[in-house]
Amino acid sequence: MAFKLSSKLVDASKGSGDAKRKIEETYRMVEKNRAFAHFR
Repeated sequence: MAFKLSSKLVDASKGSGDAKRKIEETYRMVEKNRAFAHFR
């Protein structure tokens, strides 16, 4: 478990891996919701 945590922290600091993908995915969802906010 310690190895997995350390590898995730290293990936996040480098801006690669699963952490980067998750951030980009969240940002895309925010942009989509912002585009349709005026329909509410």
